[in-house]
Amino acid sequence: MRNIGIDINPPKNSCTDPYCPFHGNIGVRGRILEGIAISTKAKLTAVIQREYYKYVPKYLRYEKRTSRISAHLAPCLGIKEGDTVTIGECRPITKTVSFVVLERVEK
Repeated sequence: MRNIGIDINPPKNSCTDPYCPFHGNIGVRGRILEGIAISTKAKLTAVIQREYYKYVPKYLRYEKRTSRISAHLAPCLGIKEGDTVTIGECRPITKTVSFVVLERVEK
């Protein structure tokens, strides 16, 4: 079990995934975000949707926006669709994946 340098509870299970932040060789650096896992159908990849507010100066109001981020999902975490998760930025793993899932956020 590696120490990834972030105050996050490590998973109880173990895996042999080289892109797992706890059992592999991938480093976590940069942004730490939170969102909802809306799809876990792809192999070892989850689609995370996050909502944020953008200020519109013309109308002096905020608008709600959403973005979808593809993140690597290690098999030791056991994340399902609908779970709220924390993701961390890492080096690019594939063309669209530059984040890894770190933990499930308890409600």
